[in-house]
Amino acid sequence: MNLTNHFLIAMPGLEDASFSRSVVYVCEHSERGALGLVINKPSDINLKVLFDKVELPLARADLMSAPVFQGGPVQVDRGFVLHEATFAQQDKPGEPVYASTMCIPGGLEMTTSKDVLEALSTGAGPRRVLVSLGYSAWGEGQLESELGENSWLTVDADIAVIFDTPVEQRYDKALGLLGLQVWMLSPQAGHA
Repeated sequence: MNLTNHFLIAMPGLEDASFSRSVVYVCEHSERGALGLVINKPSDINLKVLFDKVELPLARADLMSAPVFQGGPVQVDRGFVLHEATFAQQDKPGEPVYASTMCIPGGLEMTTSKDVLEALSTGAGPRRVLVSLGYSAWGEGQLESELGENSWLTVDADIAVIFDTPVEQRYDKALGLLGLQVWMLSPQAGHA
C-alpha cells in the first residue's frame, strides 16, 4: 500500500486534537512510515504575518490574507510549503527550483527551504501554495495500524480541494470524493 498523493480523512471517532475532522495530504508513504500536511486547520496567523516574522516583504497580494496552516504536531516551529511543481530549466526537466524540495508523484512539491519564501517575497514563486507550520508523521507500520482501527478514510488527492476549496469546506469536499457525507459516518469504530 502506498498512500503518497492521497488524502487521509479523519473519521468522526478520531478525537486527537491535532487530527479531529482533519484532512491530511500525504507527501510520502513507504515501509519506513508516512509524512503529510493537514490542509484544513488554519492557524491564527496569515502569510503576511509570517513573512513579517521572517523579515521578508510579501509582494503577492493574492497571498497576503492566506492562512498559515497547522500542518501537524511535529516541528511546529518549522515551515513547509506545498506547491505546484516548478522546474529549474528546460534542459533539466524534473529538477526542482528550490532547495530541500520533495517531488511528490502527482505533480505537487513540498519545500522546506527559505528560498521558496524569498521567491514569493519578490512576487515570483509558485502560483498556488499552502504554507504550514509543522507536519504530520507516522513511524513504520503506524499509519497502517491506524487504518486498521478505522481512524482514517483514504482517497486519491484532488489538488482542487487543496488550492481551490474554501478551508471550511475541505473536510466535506474530501469526503465527497468518496461519495460520502459526514452524517453517513458513525463516530464508533467497528469491524465487520
